[in-house]
Amino acid sequence: MADQKEQPKKGQLNIELDAETAQGIYSNLAIINHSQSEFIVDFVSIMPGVPKSKVKSRIVLTPQHAKRLLKALNENISRFEKQHGQIKEFNQPNIPINFGPTGEA
Repeated sequence: MADQKEQPKKGQLNIELDAETAQGIYSNLAIINHSQSEFIVDFVSIMPGVPKSKVKSRIVLTPQHAKRLLKALNENISRFEKQHGQIKEFNQPNIPINFGPTGEA
């Protein structure tokens, strides 16, 4: 038979992940802003002794998707802690962040 690609079943979503995206982007700071119609999450990597950082990735979500993301993170953190123990939180110094006005749509 000819080369057949696997077709998604009805109601199934086929999601591709290319090699570059699969590498991921390290972030140790998330900055969240919102307007009436969207949530904006900027992911930043801050390095000790380096006074300037850049936003590495920005995700824009509807309020409904932001709430679903919160629920999914809560569920996954709960499963992680059941398997590996409680995640310890460390006191972090406040980082002054000022890189422009907050978004309004």
